[in-house]
Amino acid sequence: MTHYDDRETRSAAARDDALRAALPRLVAHAKARAPAYAMMLADVDADAVTDRAALAHLPVTRKSALIEAQAAAPPLGGFTTLPLADLPRVFASPGPIHEPQPEGRDPWRFARALHATGLRRGQLLHNCFAYHFTPAGMMLEEGARALGCPVFPAGPGNTESQARAAAHLRPTCYAGTPDFLKSILEAGDALGLDLSSLTLGHVTGGAYLPALRAFYAARGMTVLQSYGTADLGLVAYESEAREGLIVDEDVLLEIVRPGTGDPMPEGEVGEVLVTTFNETYPLIRFATGDLSAVLPGASPCGRSNMRIKGWMGRADQAAKVRGMFVRPEQVAAVMRDHPGLGRARLVIGLAETRDTMVLRVESPVRDASLVESLARSLAGHTRLRGVIDLVEPGALQNDGKVIDDTRPT
Repeated sequence: MTHYDDRETRSAAARDDALRAALPRLVAHAKARAPAYAMMLADVDADAVTDRAALAHLPVTRKSALIEAQAAAPPLGGFTTLPLADLPRVFASPGPIHEPQPEGRDPWRFARALHATGLRRGQLLHNCFAYHFTPAGMMLEEGARALGCPVFPAGPGNTESQARAAAHLRPTCYAGTPDFLKSILEAGDALGLDLSSLTLGHVTGGAYLPALRAFYAARGMTVLQSYGTADLGLVAYESEAREGLIVDEDVLLEIVRPGTGDPMPEGEVGEVLVTTFNETYPLIRFATGDLSAVLPGASPCGRSNMRIKGWMGRADQAAKVRGMFVRPEQVAAVMRDHPGLGRARLVIGLAETRDTMVLRVESPVRDASLVESLARSLAGHTRLRGVIDLVEPGALQNDGKVIDDTRPT
């Protein structure tokens, strides 16, 4: 079977119909069962949230808000629909922030991504993600078990022992960070072990660089990547086409202007927001802090859902200037004061010992009054004075960077 299920290849119309039915139910469920969302969405009519445009009017849920809510209302801040006693597991990530394991089979939905990698029933998964504190190990294990696959819970580290175990157990697929698989294979080579059973790899949690791809390809391995978080589970995954990452069928992904909830046009680099249709932990417009962009069209593999380019950096580009923090949302506020302009980038530098700010703005006109207005707006939103530099439309790179701190570290 090429695809995990029929949902992967459904038409855009069928996907839109499913969304129209699922979104109002999700919002109503979150309001009724999760105390944090009962407050955040108190004035929202759930029945009116039927498409992406309506969803874009809802507030963004940021990781910082989860941390604050969990500190004020431990342990989970009111974002789950079940009490702690009814949850299978709870995990902890840096922040600190705590994540619940949702109920049900394959609660983080990694079976779809592992299936796209080529893993099939009965094949052994050598799982090198951690099983303690963070949920990564369980995420991949639950996905493999949903496919009917046994799992060796190897965890990270102990490279030589990993190689010896793989030589004995003969796993088909590795799961772990992109570079650790290379370390295991090289350790096996040095020890004279036969690791030829490892023909597949599913990697995430780090940069999957071209040199690593070439290394695995030279050994005849299929090693594909996915993108997910401890809060959301699987967000998007790579298929055999190797043309971007395909968004999971059980999340809705938006690309927005960093620091805001404003959707950006297809192809523009912005922050990834994800809404997950999870009844236990229904995160709505959750800001990942990661940058990406939508790829046009559908994947050649036949899967029809939205594709993204993958991880393209971090959106949380705050910088301290003259003792005060400047954030992307402040730059976005300046631009909202001046509709009709293009991209903007705040360049922070150093003149001798003094911090400097230059706001570069794409503008079709060169107007002294516009410069003055932008300068006033910048000072009003940041409480700092800066220089305005109007540039030609298209002059700023489409990389999602809103604040460029050029000061020496």
